[in-house]
Amino acid sequence: MPGLFSKVQQFLRSPQGRKYTDQAKRYASDPKNRQKAQGMLNKFRGKGGGAGPRH
Repeated sequence: MPGLFSKVQQFLRSPQGRKYTDQAKRYASDPKNRQKAQGMLNKFRGKGGGAGPRH
């Protein structure tokens, strides 16, 4: 799907895309937000949603 990827790249180069990229970088720099995002990724990957070990 080269069309899809080129559209994504074009959006990321636009002013609105840069705005969202900067916003995502600021959000990701907060340790609490990073932990929440990691928990969500693990949940989607099927590794559980918690940050700590499960017994």
